[in-house]
Amino acid sequence: MAGIAAKLVKDREAAEGLGSHERAIKYLNQDYEALRNECLEAGTLFQDPSFPAIPSALGFKELGPYSSKTRGIEWKRPTEICADPQFIIGGATRTDICQGALGDCWLLAAIASLTLNEEILARVVPLNQSFQENYAGIFHFQVESSGSLQKLIRIRNPWGEVEWTGRWNDNCPSWNTIDPEERERLTRRHEDGEFWMSFSDFLRHYSRLEICNLTPDTLTSDTYKKWKLTKMDGNWRRGSTAGGCRNYPNTFWMNPQYLIKLEEEDEDEEDGESGCTFLVGLIQKHRRRQRKMGEDMHTIGFGIYEVPEELSGQTNIHLSKNFFLTNRARERSDTFINLREVLNRFKLPPGEYILVPSTFEPNKDGDFCIRVFSEKKADYQAVDDEIEANLEEFDISEDDIDDGFRRLFAQLAGEDAEISAFELQTILRRVLAKRQDIKSDGFSIETCKIMVDMLDSDGSGKLGLKEFYILWTKIQKYQKIYREIDVDRSGTMNSYEMRKALEEAGFKMPCQLHQVIVARFADDELIIDFDNFVRCLVRLETLFKIFKQLDPENTGTIELDLISWLCFSVL
Repeated sequence: MAGIAAKLVKDREAAEGLGSHERAIKYLNQDYEALRNECLEAGTLFQDPSFPAIPSALGFKELGPYSSKTRGIEWKRPTEICADPQFIIGGATRTDICQGALGDCWLLAAIASLTLNEEILARVVPLNQSFQENYAGIFHFQVESSGSLQKLIRIRNPWGEVEWTGRWNDNCPSWNTIDPEERERLTRRHEDGEFWMSFSDFLRHYSRLEICNLTPDTLTSDTYKKWKLTKMDGNWRRGSTAGGCRNYPNTFWMNPQYLIKLEEEDEDEEDGESGCTFLVGLIQKHRRRQRKMGEDMHTIGFGIYEVPEELSGQTNIHLSKNFFLTNRARERSDTFINLREVLNRFKLPPGEYILVPSTFEPNKDGDFCIRVFSEKKADYQAVDDEIEANLEEFDISEDDIDDGFRRLFAQLAGEDAEISAFELQTILRRVLAKRQDIKSDGFSIETCKIMVDMLDSDGSGKLGLKEFYILWTKIQKYQKIYREIDVDRSGTMNSYEMRKALEEAGFKMPCQLHQVIVARFADDELIIDFDNFVRCLVRLETLFKIFKQLDPENTGTIELDLISWLCFSVL
């Protein structure tokens, strides 16, 4: 639960611009200006406690303390190496960046490209840093680690009297994180009706946009034609969304899926073939961190599939196993390989396509980023099932229950004519002991309590005749689903079969929820036994019913105070 909450907080902060160039996240909460001022006032040079001048701070393997490349290293400051150290003299060029003894040619290429544009270089290495003026042995730079930038839009209210009061308004504290000169240039706080707002807020508050374009004959700029870039983040999770490549047809369809809409053909047919040109880059993230734990790069790749006409225009359908069994990839990456990025260029006719990124083998945890570059405008978005619960409603009275079931209930319930969670556990254990097609040690008392809570309408903590009849009917349905989904007749269900089982029970869930369900109800071998299967279904049904009661207008949103949240969380 803490991991889910952390992800929600991270997504919310990203939407507010945290982690962008304007609101860079301070590494280890180190404030450059504060640290430099402290050193200047104390007359000392900065020493970074997170990067001490010791061999182990350099890294591992080739940079490890026992490597020949790090043996005998002396730690010196620039002023100890030369009398007048300089970072850049007379402007930087590509050839100024040279490769050292380590295999860092990719880093070299990236840094060299920065020298082609002084403004971009200044974003990475901010200006006004020197080895002479206000030198304190500390410098700072910015690198993109979150994979996203905050998009702002400047809008003007023609009447000039009312301005935006939400995020990034003229008085928003977020502006304090930006260089004062840049802030003054952008805001110029006059009551003129002009204001900034985030792109996400713009989409939320406006429903129509009209754009006035200049005709081509009025354009005099000779700037290069810019391609469009779209970035999408995702992840593979063991047992739920890490389905492996096409060699694993039973799980491949569980991988994340992304819709690509190609609408306009290229203006210039360089190869004499019409179509829409685009590049797809699949990048696996955070793998360098995993090296310290003995893991290496995953073997990754992707496939591109044409959307059939009957599914055209739909973005809320995660394509099923049957689709991939009967449809070949229209395009795919050249190979599956254990590199950080796999990149390929394609040209396809206008239409809708599904992009499926995957690891070569299933059950490989990892995070990834997809970058799509297109010459013409194209739409890209994640494809996933919408949350849906088609729950069976029971409109019966005790008079509708047959005499045979009445006699059975009387025998099981005893003198008080009610069944407690403990009595229910004993009853169901006897029932399951007779089943040879379902491997089970019975139901845990926790599952039995959840079932009683779901149907206990009078708050007695026990089930009467009608309530027990409904539960009995549900359990028979659950048994039928469990047997049908268990195609290998193992008497159990693996986590990848769970998605289909939930659909049979009336639930449709997006990938994020499937990841949570597998983490909660599957064991180490990704097996979901009948007890956990029933507990999951009962828990979901209870949560859906509670939400529906609290949202009578079907807005999709509810508000809870702390006590209500805690009450529902401990169900």
